[in-house]
Amino acid sequence: MKQRNWWCYFVSIPILFLYIVPFYILLGVAFKHPADASSRWVMPGYLYLDNFRTALNGAIIQGMRDSFIITLTAVILIAFVGAMAAFPLARNKTKLNKFVRLAVLGVMMIPPLSIIVPLYRVMLFFDAISTYHGVIVLMLTFQLPLAIFLFTNFISTIPMALDEAAAIDGCGPFRTFFSVIMPQLKAVTISVIILTGVTCWNDYQFSLYFLQSPRIRSVTLAVSDFFAQVGSDVFGAAAAATLGVLPIIIIFLFLQKYFIKGMVDSAIK
Repeated sequence: MKQRNWWCYFVSIPILFLYIVPFYILLGVAFKHPADASSRWVMPGYLYLDNFRTALNGAIIQGMRDSFIITLTAVILIAFVGAMAAFPLARNKTKLNKFVRLAVLGVMMIPPLSIIVPLYRVMLFFDAISTYHGVIVLMLTFQLPLAIFLFTNFISTIPMALDEAAAIDGCGPFRTFFSVIMPQLKAVTISVIILTGVTCWNDYQFSLYFLQSPRIRSVTLAVSDFFAQVGSDVFGAAAAATLGVLPIIIIFLFLQKYFIKGMVDSAIK
């Protein structure tokens, strides 16, 4: 078996290398002195922490705070609304629901940048530019289709006998959903939280166009502040990016086993 699967290692090692190299260079640049002209591929033999002081003096703390508010609120709404919307779509096999599912998948295929102008006009009409709720609504709009897709496929595998038993006991649709279906969705909910949470935290395009006031920043905008037309601080940007990815890495390490369990349970079901 090991001899037959040798090609898996042949393919996975280059892919792993491509993922590790950016983090390797990021850490190397973050701890280098700005006057150090050595190659980016060479790790410094010292630790220069002033780059992190420069990053902390910038907007990275504000960006992490604002990104946390946006991401947490958006993920909670995505998981809750996505699960509730998926329940009738999975249980009622009608032509209308089939059309709605296709429409949801269609939204996933639309590049957000292709409709950025009408989106901006709509957000401007509702006075939602440079506001928390404006960006949260955008995150909810473009991340909700993925959540509905995952929840719908998962709920479709839950036996209808559970719904029928709940109906015999006098449960309505809402009570059936909250008392019977929701407890079954723990695994897939973790997967939805991780997938949509990482996307919301790393978002740059919506933050760039819809967060124009310095009152609200995001992690990605805080990092981009180190790059300007007159000069760029690559070392400070690397330190800020390192601080920005730490929360996501820590959260993923804690939720990794639940994420894997959710994917495995989804496959088994």
